[in-house]
Amino acid sequence: MTKIPNNDMGLILIGHGSKLPHNRENLEKIANMLRNRGKFKIVEIAFMVRDTPTVNEAVDIVTEKGISKIVLIPAFLAPGIHTTEDIPSLIGMKEKEPNLKAKGIELVYGEPIGSDERIAEILEEKALKALGQEVKKDVEVMDAYSVSAAGKIVDQSMMLIRQAIGDDLAKLSKDKISIVERVVHTTADPEFAKLLVISDDAVKAGVEAIKAGAKVVTDVKMVKAGINEARLKKFGSQIYTYMNDERTIILAKEEGLTRSASAMRLAIKDNLDGAIVLVGNAPTAVFELTNQINAGKVKPALIVAVPVGFVGATESKEAVEKLPIPYVITRGRRGGSTIAVSIFNALLTLAEGKLYG
Repeated sequence: MTKIPNNDMGLILIGHGSKLPHNRENLEKIANMLRNRGKFKIVEIAFMVRDTPTVNEAVDIVTEKGISKIVLIPAFLAPGIHTTEDIPSLIGMKEKEPNLKAKGIELVYGEPIGSDERIAEILEEKALKALGQEVKKDVEVMDAYSVSAAGKIVDQSMMLIRQAIGDDLAKLSKDKISIVERVVHTTADPEFAKLLVISDDAVKAGVEAIKAGAKVVTDVKMVKAGINEARLKKFGSQIYTYMNDERTIILAKEEGLTRSASAMRLAIKDNLDGAIVLVGNAPTAVFELTNQINAGKVKPALIVAVPVGFVGATESKEAVEKLPIPYVITRGRRGGSTIAVSIFNALLTLAEGKLYG
């Protein structure tokens, strides 16, 4: 049997350390973004001087978390005495590495940040802001309303939508209205105002998760393609789909799962705690997720489950409705990838502090 690799790597970000709190606060924010991205089982921070944990203490902390590899990255812009001599000396690489290796743990020391196009973009942005100039990026066109002519069409569409589903909207709390309007606008089908079910805490949970830089996982590439990643990355978040992952194919064959269920199981192995899960196509992905939640193996921040079809779609969404997790679903057989995308984009717009239409 081919073994599916687990996420058992630890990451330590090493800062210089300061008596002022800002150094620690910024490094902790970056660490939290990396935690939400889910590539490492544990992410810790450490400092050379004037703060704790020390580098050695951080290594000890991570060692106790059941990992097989520790990567240490100096959060410095360029190589220098600190990164080439001081930090390796503080770690005690020559002494510590053999001891960890005997426990089956590999210690890896990486490079500092270095010159990078992404750093240049940040510095350019800071300079333009200092000059009072507005920074605009073509890839970050926010929504249809960002363009004047399109915005007028959206406004007119919303007026017609509100006339058509006004009675349904009157029954909803204010935070849910944006979600329903967005889905009806996307589908041009007022019936979805009756089919959408939004748990009381779903909108708040989704917006807070986005703002915190939570990982977003989709069941299929079509859902992923409908989300503007440039907007999402501003919150430190990334979006993933596991359908084409080689491990998904292996797991599906070995366990007799559908590919969608296999992809969801793999996503859970890579850590979905605190994540937003979007399912627009596959009921089997929803069933796998609900089973794992009921088994206490995962706790996402929000589930958007709107699979479409005649087999399993209705039942899978009913299973989500019974979970102690915030959710958005559609009742019955109807749904689809475009619905999942429109729900998430409505949440993303709210996280940005904007309204749609």
